[in-house]
Amino acid sequence: MNTSSKQDERIAQMSFASVYPHYVTKVEKKGRTKEELHQVIQWLTGYDNKKLQQMINEKINFETFFGNASLNPNASLITGLICGYRVEEIENPLTQQVRYLDKLVDELAKGKAMEKILRK
Repeated sequence: MNTSSKQDERIAQMSFASVYPHYVTKVEKKGRTKEELHQVIQWLTGYDNKKLQQMINEKINFETFFGNASLNPNASLITGLICGYRVEEIENPLTQQVRYLDKLVDELAKGKAMEKILRK
C-alpha cells in the first residue's frame, strides 16, 4: 500500500512522547494496564521500561525511536487493517513499523489475549 511521502515524513518526525499518552489512555479505558502496554512495546522494539522512559523524556521522534530499536523478528507476522491501511502492504519501512505498534496497541485495547498479540 502506498502512502504519500509527505505523510511518511510527518509520521517520522512525530514525537513518540506525544503519542504514548494516547496509547496508555486507549488501553486503560478498555481495562488493560500500562504494564501490558509496555510488554507489547518491549516485544516489538526490545526497549525495557528504563529505556522506554528515557525515550519519552527525550521526546525523540518515531524515526529515532525505531532507528534505535531491535525490531522483533516476528514483527512481519503483524497483519490487518490500521488507520485504513493493510500493515503488511505499507511500503515505507518506518511507517510500517509505526503502524505495527498501532496495531498491537489496538489489539491490546480490544482485549486480545497477550499470547496472540506477541506473535511467536
